[in-house]
Amino acid sequence: MKLPLTTHHSPLTIYSILKDYWGYDSFRPLQEDIINSVLSGKDTLALMPTGGGKSLCYQVPAMVKPGLCLVISPLIALMKDQVENLRRKNITAFAIFSGMSRKEVINTFKVATESNCKFLYVSPERLETNLFKEYLPGLDINLIAVDEAHCISQWGYDFRPPYLRIAELRKELPDVAVLALTASATPEVQEDICDKLKPPHPPQGGFEDPPFKIFRQSFERANLSYSVFKVDSKINKIIEVVKKVPGSGIVYCRSRRRTKEISELLQLQNISADYYHAGLPQEERNTKQENWIKNKTRVIVCTNAFGMGIDKPDVRTVVHADVPDCLENYYQEAGRAGRDGKKSFAVLLYDNTDIFELEEMINVRFPSLEDIRSIYQSVANYLQLPAGSGEGNYYEFDFTDFIRKFKLTSFAALYSLKALEQEDWLAFNEQVFLPSSVSFIVSKETLYDFEKNHPKLEPCIKTLLRAYAGIFDVPVTISEKVLASLMKKELTEVISDLSELHRSGIIDYKPQTDKPQIFFPRNRIKAEDVVINMTAYNKRKETYRKRTKQMIDYVGETGECRSRIVGTYFGDKSVKPCGICDNCLKQKSIHLSAEEFEKILHSITTILQKNPLHTKDLINSLSAYKKEKAWKVLEFLHAENKIEMADTGIVRLK
Repeated sequence: MKLPLTTHHSPLTIYSILKDYWGYDSFRPLQEDIINSVLSGKDTLALMPTGGGKSLCYQVPAMVKPGLCLVISPLIALMKDQVENLRRKNITAFAIFSGMSRKEVINTFKVATESNCKFLYVSPERLETNLFKEYLPGLDINLIAVDEAHCISQWGYDFRPPYLRIAELRKELPDVAVLALTASATPEVQEDICDKLKPPHPPQGGFEDPPFKIFRQSFERANLSYSVFKVDSKINKIIEVVKKVPGSGIVYCRSRRRTKEISELLQLQNISADYYHAGLPQEERNTKQENWIKNKTRVIVCTNAFGMGIDKPDVRTVVHADVPDCLENYYQEAGRAGRDGKKSFAVLLYDNTDIFELEEMINVRFPSLEDIRSIYQSVANYLQLPAGSGEGNYYEFDFTDFIRKFKLTSFAALYSLKALEQEDWLAFNEQVFLPSSVSFIVSKETLYDFEKNHPKLEPCIKTLLRAYAGIFDVPVTISEKVLASLMKKELTEVISDLSELHRSGIIDYKPQTDKPQIFFPRNRIKAEDVVINMTAYNKRKETYRKRTKQMIDYVGETGECRSRIVGTYFGDKSVKPCGICDNCLKQKSIHLSAEEFEKILHSITTILQKNPLHTKDLINSLSAYKKEKAWKVLEFLHAENKIEMADTGIVRLK
């Protein structure tokens, strides 16, 4: 497919960019169609499963067009990775995210407006700040890319209110196209994304002429075998799976404590394993992640804080030691296996306790208004924040220390904070990582005099000036390790030198931090004045209940192909039985005589001639036959296009 002739760019431009900057000879499925849609100025929604190459869909067209691509993303670690990757390709890119000081934000905006910047990554809460509005006209934006676009929907699994501000941004940039990207969104959420991001003056024609062009990559993963096991001992099953399937693996757990326990038990079996969660220091997390990527560690046992933005193609197994609370999360995490196209396994383990906890989770996830107000008051007390102050400020917030001091359970505190966040009273970010930075805050003459009087610190000053261009003008991200290597000194000595220069007023040195932070978008008020939109809150609660039920149904399903269940959930009806999941393999092993087949076929036809039925009711009506055999005939009829199976589970004759 060639670029439309209406563009003044050569049709080869996108291919040469792909080859010159990314080293690829051809695009993956749908990438080229999405890029052409964006280049022709259409608002576009792209549903591309994890590992499908979403970022290229905005990076390539942004390189073709003059100007800058504004990328809105909630994931700070991912933004930083993308910026570093682009810079390695000699593409100018910057990021502005929560936790940066006003001075750092201003400097980044200045450089972005005055340089040949091609990509500016911005966290959504930055969109409505006065600084952003001030610099917006000078940014020459050619495309708005909205990553993790499902966050804009209240009915999605990860709603984030700052995303709703993107609609206001469109009013400021009415002629700039939007590319919304997500790996997992149900049909309802897809519709909501298009509605919330629609242009200020959508084209006439209503539903017949939707403002967004939608591209959906198939949710089919032909090489990925899904299976579910009810087990008495999860660790024994994990050991069995890891020993049976060679190669790299991930084990997902719900709690941080369990990650350490399971990794240690795997090590006792001589399996190279390590653990990972958001509570570890950033440097330790980086080391663990790097060791796993380079196959120095075979199995990483982690919470869902791990895996975002990691493109490791040769993962052979993803085991879930606990049941996730929705199919969106499960699909994303399981989908990290087998990206190289080779056969891989997604294994989900459960017991009766898992199902009970999932059913009970609804009340934990949606605390009462009284509990929410109580947590709000506790946060204010913890931060010693008086009423009428705090607007626009970030505060370091040690969550573990907070729940210990106020004798709270982690779930009660966390989900009350989430509720406050969704109503825009505050924002809690568990993973704020700010690298070390340095800027000189004296004149060159003063610096020269200081060097003469402090010869011990001269090597540090000289190395900073040589290693980091522009350090005299703006705060620059530095690495103490790199400085230690250049100066041939111990890391502790370098940190001591930098600290001394800071105390002497020569530099502004900010050591790296990865402490969680709380942001107040508005002034703190009295707890009793905190209001929640209970209509929307209760609808989100009901949506969550449905998602949880669908996850429980997935776990308990013994007949239908698991790939098809997942595909249908996301609105992809084209997924055919995979033949390699536990249910498909079970179906293959069931012997069905021609006589039995005809009897079941006749029964199904007779029942459905009267009325369409839900699959569960239909299977129950066929109680004279084994459930697995009834499913086998149903699968055959569907494959032969003799019956229609709707998203709702209703089956009717065609």
